[in-house]
Amino acid sequence: MRSTLNPYLNFRSDAREAMEFYEGVFGGKLTIATFKDYHVSTDPGEDDKVMHAVLEIDDDTAIMAADTPNGMEHAPGTDFSLSLSGDDEGELRGYFEKLAVGGAVAMALDKAAWGDTFGMLTDRFGVRWLVNISVAQ
Repeated sequence: MRSTLNPYLNFRSDAREAMEFYEGVFGGKLTIATFKDYHVSTDPGEDDKVMHAVLEIDDDTAIMAADTPNGMEHAPGTDFSLSLSGDDEGELRGYFEKLAVGGAVAMALDKAAWGDTFGMLTDRFGVRWLVNISVAQ
């Protein structure tokens, strides 16, 4: 699988509503998982918030989104990241390492609750990146 680059939108608590709206606009297949689904909620009041949603519009286009936990800062309309994903570990680790130069790693690449390898960083220009290396099929 080749690596893909997608927008990743963050909401306070209406990611589900927004993604269902985008599904109505663009069509495609919407998949939504909550913090409770992955057993990673630290606040029972946030169990039903969206941890990860993906709207697969076609083979080359997807929009991803999540709800921001209450303990994290959220700026509506400006709170987004770019998501790099695929199964070429060498390529994606290389991107992660290069993007991190002069930036700040928020979460090192490591095994995630969903089984993939995942990391987050902000590059030296203030752009937030999410990198997900899929488990080989």
